Amino acid sequence: MKLSARNILKGKVVKIVRGAVNDEVTIQLPGGEQIVSIITDGSVASLGLKEGKEAYAIIKASSVMVAVD
Repeated sequence: MKLSARNILKGKVVKIVRGAVNDEVTIQLPGGEQIVSIITDGSVASLGLKEGKEAYAIIKASSVMVAVD
């Protein structure tokens, strides 16, 4: 697999919350941090995602906003 994205984080699926169309997938990274993504139910099925399975969080963004109080 080759991707243009530079932020590829390997982790383990720890939670999947099913929705009518989209599902919320939580991936825990080795350091304990968690990344949550909303993807279609079809994508969850086609990727064979389930709790305990290893997966990658791939982040590609042209802009990231940062804010403080």
